[in-house]
Amino acid sequence: MSTSVIHRPDLGITPAEPRPPRGEPVALVHSWDVSTAADGPGTRFVTFFAGCPLRCLYCQNPDTWEGRNGQRVTLGDLVAKMLSFKAFIVASGGGVTVSGGEPLLQSGFIEAYLHRCKQEGLHTALDTAGFLGARATDQLLDDTDLVLLDVKSSDPETYRKVTGVGLEPTLAFGDRLAARGNRIRIRYVLVPGLTDDPDNVAGVADIAAGWGPAGEGGIVEQVDILGYHRLGVAKYRELGLRYPLADAPAATAEQLAAAAGHFTRRGLRVTTS
Repeated sequence: MSTSVIHRPDLGITPAEPRPPRGEPVALVHSWDVSTAADGPGTRFVTFFAGCPLRCLYCQNPDTWEGRNGQRVTLGDLVAKMLSFKAFIVASGGGVTVSGGEPLLQSGFIEAYLHRCKQEGLHTALDTAGFLGARATDQLLDDTDLVLLDVKSSDPETYRKVTGVGLEPTLAFGDRLAARGNRIRIRYVLVPGLTDDPDNVAGVADIAAGWGPAGEGGIVEQVDILGYHRLGVAKYRELGLRYPLADAPAATAEQLAAAAGHFTRRGLRVTTS
């Protein structure tokens, strides 16, 4: 789940031709945004790719679930749009982030795009739930400076309830990142009555501690605990979808602080919002 709010449903670039040049990668792109802090260090050019195999109960952007909601865009078009912001993002110490939806659903395009971004000397970030981590090639991960990894629960039953899929692929992906030395930021959404059980929070903290704090032989730069809110309700209404957490209260500052304690006691850097 991306914490950015999508501001531009229109990419503002020419769509890919029905028959792009042979060998030119094409992706289904929902939208793009320029954001600060939420999607990696500095100011970021963030691309939201269409399509996601998860159906998270608290997803803010259900309009990114289906590939049909995306616009066909060639690699060259997306790179050109990104480069129009290059001076701005470099001056801010930022970079580019691929998000969604789930970007690894279109892993071949993501690999090519991140490689081009690295050729431009830009910091790169991959925002993923990890369920399709096996699709990320070593080359893709070589060109990824930071993985924003959603760990939605440590309890397999709760994880499936929240997402509709299993937990194990995400853990396997995290283990692979740890073995490679890829830096990650863990994202964990605290939903009262759903993911806030102390044992569940402690379990996520144990997972993060198992991958280890960056600078101490580990890969976890920080853990972002995100308090559940209801900002996505209007979007569900517009799409004619039932909002599944209509009765869930927002997370309080006290609940976020209690959750943070599980991580800090394990030597991990934590932010709450």
